[in-house]
Amino acid sequence: MPRLLLGLLVVAGIAGCHAAKSPELSVLGAQREVVFVQVTNPATHPMHLTKLDYTFAAEGGVTLSQGEVSLDQREVPAGAAVVVEVPLDAETSKPVTMSGTLTAELDEIVRSFQVSAQIQPH
Repeated sequence: MPRLLLGLLVVAGIAGCHAAKSPELSVLGAQREVVFVQVTNPATHPMHLTKLDYTFAAEGGVTLSQGEVSLDQREVPAGAAVVVEVPLDAETSKPVTMSGTLTAELDEIVRSFQVSAQIQPH
């Protein structure tokens, strides 16, 4: 009997687990030394953003700038979006790739999401 109960709990636990939908990033624009990045929460529950570790790289993977933006548990409601300001400590006239890790709390679990976005110079 205890084995049957344990088996049912394991099956119920697996069925209750679901893969969190990754946040989506898009670049809205850049002004001087700041890139405006929109973070969209496609999940059905609110997401609390904690931090964004980022690297800006030029063509060929050359690092232009990197750092961390603390987001202080900024809430993104289900299906909504927020704008995050990310500092860019370099100027370039060529396309740049921003990549990194967005850390967020979703369903009371801290998760890390790999993110990237393309930045086109004006």
